[in-house]
Amino acid sequence: MSYIDGFVLAVPTANKQKFIEYARSVDTIFTELGATRVVECWADDVSEGEVTDFPKAVQATQEETVVFSWIEWPDKQTRDAAMKTMMSEDFKDDRMDQSKYPMPLDGKRLIYGGFEPIVEL
Repeated sequence: MSYIDGFVLAVPTANKQKFIEYARSVDTIFTELGATRVVECWADDVSEGEVTDFPKAVQATQEETVVFSWIEWPDKQTRDAAMKTMMSEDFKDDRMDQSKYPMPLDGKRLIYGGFEPIVEL
């Protein structure tokens, strides 16, 4: 069964095009390392919750838009191997060089995790 990495982040709304360009570049690394699909979603219909919601989760400001993303892997082993490769000191890829290609967002407020699908239709 597949394995999913999920992400929620806040991106300055003015940086939408920069984010798209950044994601198109960096996301290809995941597919090169075995991901079957990478999806980046710009918030369009996100309600404000009484207790919690997507913007609160990432402390989004009025000048930011929430992005919901996921990476589909064929299995957890492929994902773990890809992450091990990317975190290795030997892994050198200009697309990950923050001095050349800085993230157009505050990565400290990015929420992420790995998920095992339990229902799939």
